[in-house]
Amino acid sequence: MQLEASEIAALIEGKVEGDKTKVVKNAASLENATDSDLSFLANLKYEHLLYKTKAGIVIIADNYSLKENIPAVIIRCSNPYLSFGKILEHFSKSVIKQKKGISANAQINKVELPKDCYIGDFTYISNTATISENVKIFPQVFIGENVKIGPNTIIYPGVKIYDNTIIGADCIIHANAVIGSDGFGFAPLANGSFHKIPQVGNVIIEDNVEVGANTVLDKGTLGATIIKKGSKLDNLIQIAHNVEIGENTVIAAQAGVSGSTKIGKNCMIGGQAGFVGHITIAPFTKINAQSGVSKTVKKEGKALTGSPAFDYIENLRAQAIFKKLPELEKRVSELEKLSDSREKT
Repeated sequence: MQLEASEIAALIEGKVEGDKTKVVKNAASLENATDSDLSFLANLKYEHLLYKTKAGIVIIADNYSLKENIPAVIIRCSNPYLSFGKILEHFSKSVIKQKKGISANAQINKVELPKDCYIGDFTYISNTATISENVKIFPQVFIGENVKIGPNTIIYPGVKIYDNTIIGADCIIHANAVIGSDGFGFAPLANGSFHKIPQVGNVIIEDNVEVGANTVLDKGTLGATIIKKGSKLDNLIQIAHNVEIGENTVIAAQAGVSGSTKIGKNCMIGGQAGFVGHITIAPFTKINAQSGVSKTVKKEGKALTGSPAFDYIENLRAQAIFKKLPELEKRVSELEKLSDSREKT
């Protein structure tokens, strides 16, 4: 894979300073880059590395003023981090696009597959599954009955997709994710044991969703568990039965969402956050890492932290008071002693 400076600038709507024909073959950090690599500067914490880098091309911000000349070709743009990400996406998609063909070791039964699909070794596709054009399915994937996978979706190795799951276009499902497993539904019996409640719903993943490695999306008890378009789920997340995740919501690793909870659009949820079941989270809510959300959030745009989670600013104030509790306790004890001594006299 090779790109000239002029091609990179066109992809990110940037402006080249230097040799427009300069070619790079890979991408790397400022400190590890060589003359054939593309790099970028977005965080000024790493500014010093810009003047030491051996990168052939560096993407920087429009308004950044160089303190001294550097040998690299410069491409200026409005958002270096996002622009660098677009180039990485261009590199990776070019590699994945090259993957075509159906492995002789795959079991695809009677499914008709478009010519531009890729099916890896030891993948199993059920008879009634529907696979759209340009889908890439890596080795050792299981795809159950009546599963539908939209165009341009990528399914990485070891993913298990249970019956009746619907996955939209341009999705990415990372390794060993499980889509459509049973929800955690058990009725307690008089003798102390539990009776399993059948889970007969499904999972619906809309377009442009990314699901991280080892993440689990349980199917609905009745109806669907829904991940709406543009949402991004990190690794090791548990999404329970009948949960709804709103458009463009992002959830970091090891978070857990209990059954029938509905999270609005454009929410940002930190790692290891937990949600009780049957609550609703308003759009644009921000949940700090390791927070425990136990109540419905009605007002849009709130920031919450702590367990139980409450307003972020109020929580910081509470933490400041909490730090002073030993000192306050000491002062109260001294006042009590002073009061006792005065009463005796």
